[in-house]
Amino acid sequence: MTMAGISAVPGITVGHAHCPAARTGVTLIIPGEPAVMAVDVRGGGPGTRETDALNPINLVERAHGLALAGGSVFGLAAGDELALLLSAAGRGLPMGDGLPPVPVVPAAILFDLTNGGDKNWQMDPPYRRLARAAFAAAGQPGSDGHGPIGAGFGARSGSRPGGIGSLSRMLDDGVVVGALIAANSFGEVYADAPPSGAVEMPKLARHRGFGRQNTVIGAVATNAPLTRAQALRVAMVAGSGLARAVRPVHTQFDGDCLFALSTAPPGRAPVDDIGLTIIAAVASDLVAAAVRQAVGLY
Repeated sequence: MTMAGISAVPGITVGHAHCPAARTGVTLIIPGEPAVMAVDVRGGGPGTRETDALNPINLVERAHGLALAGGSVFGLAAGDELALLLSAAGRGLPMGDGLPPVPVVPAAILFDLTNGGDKNWQMDPPYRRLARAAFAAAGQPGSDGHGPIGAGFGARSGSRPGGIGSLSRMLDDGVVVGALIAANSFGEVYADAPPSGAVEMPKLARHRGFGRQNTVIGAVATNAPLTRAQALRVAMVAGSGLARAVRPVHTQFDGDCLFALSTAPPGRAPVDDIGLTIIAAVASDLVAAAVRQAVGLY
């Protein structure tokens, strides 16, 4: 059963904020409790924060929030602000008496600097302010929408306006899987599988150097218990949904990143291999659908 946005996954809240003048925005995904998180980075030009912490071989078991933003490197400040906001709320790894908790807050950005908005922000880019607004909006009625909002506000995918797509599905066993995508791809988005030879060579020839848009970023989430390695597998398989909707995909111009979260509390036995395969396949379907929803094709 296909449901509303990714916030239908128990434990997930979403907040969006955007700046019409700058034509850019921020989207926050905040689990109610620390969540298992992994990331798959496939684009040739990624911009990320704290993604190394998510590697299953590294120390941190769970993360506290995820920031997605426009603005290229300047947008990574949204992750900094979310970390401060969560710490001020008492959320993060405890450091001892008198010390603030330290949240683990990965982030990823897309490139929207040349979309016509006013980016003459000098020493005051809007991303910290937008992160505060998105944090305040998280979990409010209507906060998990789709279209030109949040990190997708100034986005463009191929020849179409980009945006946010957010969908979820409940499986027969009650497991919920969701996906949220900020679509800003260099490649074209197709309603169905693109025809053979659909890469538009004249269009590509015009894009010597940086394109005017690039990068799809987003997340998939589930309430099923996953290990960190299983979450990474879900992120990898779910990323194949991008290839079903966008062509060309994962180009040198794109910074495509897809995160995977499990909101199940600690102590539950992880899903078996069959359950993992089903969750990953559904996540891939939802990613493809969310990309198309973001550009008005779903």
